[in-house]
Amino acid sequence: MKFPRTRMRRLRSDDFIRRLTAESSLSPNDLLWPLFVHDGNKSSPVPAMAEVFRLCADDLWRQAERALILGIPAVALFPVIPPENKTPQGEEALNDNGLIPRLIGEMKKKFPELGVMADVALDPYTSHGHDGVRDDKGRVLNDETVEILARQATVLAVAGADIVAPSDMMDGRIAAVRDALEAAGLNNTKILSYAAKYASVYYGPFRDAVGSTGSLGGKDKRGYQMNPANRKEAIAEMRLDLDEGADMLLVKPGLPYLDIISDAANAFEAPILAYQVSGEYAMLNAAGEAGCFDKNAAMMKSLLAFKRAGACAVLSYFAPQAAALLRN
Repeated sequence: MKFPRTRMRRLRSDDFIRRLTAESSLSPNDLLWPLFVHDGNKSSPVPAMAEVFRLCADDLWRQAERALILGIPAVALFPVIPPENKTPQGEEALNDNGLIPRLIGEMKKKFPELGVMADVALDPYTSHGHDGVRDDKGRVLNDETVEILARQATVLAVAGADIVAPSDMMDGRIAAVRDALEAAGLNNTKILSYAAKYASVYYGPFRDAVGSTGSLGGKDKRGYQMNPANRKEAIAEMRLDLDEGADMLLVKPGLPYLDIISDAANAFEAPILAYQVSGEYAMLNAAGEAGCFDKNAAMMKSLLAFKRAGACAVLSYFAPQAAALLRN
């Protein structure tokens, strides 16, 4: 009998050899934790997202301390703005005493070693739920929106945000944000560009959490978010954003776009991040609760998939659960 000279199973036979030869690995250092915050005195659950809350300030501090204990390097803050503070132009986004600037300032005082990322977009602040200002025909205006976003990013950076993350998909907004930051002497503020943000139904639970679903009134964002059919376009978007001054690039959603993450990691030296969005989180939780599979195992496999595809880090609502498992 002739035996195979090469036996691939040799390097799979024991736990120690599987660990020694693993091509990709996951640690708490690879996780960035998105947190919803509001101005109330009590936290409230997000219905479609198990174990996720719209946090009051006191609970935000508890979660920030938890992040540090678990070894999570940074959190990302997303505001829940009451309807009475929303306007067609989203002026509340420029309020330097608004919810997010105040919380960032307190966070950096209480937990200076924890990184803080702030979203740069108008959709939580506009009464119509879009990421920009509109004309009288309802079209989102690019250049007028970019001017506002640059001012918003400056407000957030002045408050102490370590990373500002434009998520609006307007053309030219990275250059405008970078110029505004430099002009304000904020040259060390990092820009994470949502460079390949695809139009997606997977954002549903997030929009419910921040209250923009009702504002949109059934409308969509396909006029500025990327077409899910397009792959090469993502590389063009990313190249433009790097040329304009982005430090890091993000692909959103995550699991449906592993090919885009891989393309970006192969094309650019800049760090590539993935966002495991609210719909992905909700689906994995629901399937786990239904007994379709072990939820923790599915969670860890999904996060490892991002690393294998080439992401250096992942924004995920699973961050605390995953970090706890990794540390144990």
